[in-house]
Amino acid sequence: MGSLSLVIWSFFALLCPILNSSNEVVASSRGGPFRLAETEVAIGAAQAGICASAVTIHGYRCQEFNVRTDDGYILSAQRIPEGLAGGGGSSRPPVLLQHGVLVDGMTWLLNSPQQSLAMILADRGFDVWIANIRGTRYSRRHVTLDPSKPEFWNWTWDDLVMHDLPALLDFVFQQTGQKIHYVGHSMGTLMALATFSERKQIDKVKSAALLSPIAFLSHMTTALGVVAAKAFVGEITTLFGLSEFNPKGDAVASLLKALCAQPGVDCYDLLTALTGKNCCLNASTVELFLKNEPQSTSTKNLVHLAQTAQHTLKSGCFSCPRWKAH
Repeated sequence: MGSLSLVIWSFFALLCPILNSSNEVVASSRGGPFRLAETEVAIGAAQAGICASAVTIHGYRCQEFNVRTDDGYILSAQRIPEGLAGGGGSSRPPVLLQHGVLVDGMTWLLNSPQQSLAMILADRGFDVWIANIRGTRYSRRHVTLDPSKPEFWNWTWDDLVMHDLPALLDFVFQQTGQKIHYVGHSMGTLMALATFSERKQIDKVKSAALLSPIAFLSHMTTALGVVAAKAFVGEITTLFGLSEFNPKGDAVASLLKALCAQPGVDCYDLLTALTGKNCCLNASTVELFLKNEPQSTSTKNLVHLAQTAQHTLKSGCFSCPRWKAH
């Protein structure tokens, strides 16, 4: 429970996507035509990642795919085409699961099959697809850019809306020939709301279930959350000199220590300091998550999210006015 990496993951997974049931639509300022992603191919069994480690071990069929975005990132995607009882086929409705910030597609598979949404949906008759955005462990590839270089990390959630989500939705639509049920969590809801608010991709989506949707952040009251948001708005890239934000790195640990030293911030019980009391976390759950999460993102992405948090803390709403990270 006292792990620095757990706290950083918890903070940004919970600070940026504060739980809210609002129907407010999120707007985003983007421009330029969308270009279809190039043809993607299935990955061989020897290269399997999430499938081999979290799905097939439970007896489910699973396929690994590469999905190339129109700006050259190569995203990992998984498909569970049927449940344990079989019955796969074209009649099964496709559902795309999109994770949030600082985690990857493994987040849908960390519990038992009876408690993991991906396998629950497969057993209930869905053709399940799992997305992994750029920068996460299985999506650290690009046609020309190297993840060890700053250029690979020059993006924010606005780019995920413009490039990653369209590529993933297009690919699933092309593979299945059906409209897609979309399930997003946290930043995955932000990606969807920003896209749908501009009436993009809606011809490929049948429904959307948004978990912890990002619309308002004015309910965020914890001292540590507010201090951390201000720290990132203060252009933390200049403090770290980092383009990749690695939650397990020394720089992030130093950041947390600095935040916890701020007046009014009590980090003795870090999770409670960030989120309030949580009924559903215990030692075994935390240990399981730390074996797989958190994942890297771009520091620029967190700056953008923190700017969003500061903006909504002042104005009360996310979507007024439209604006973009500097």
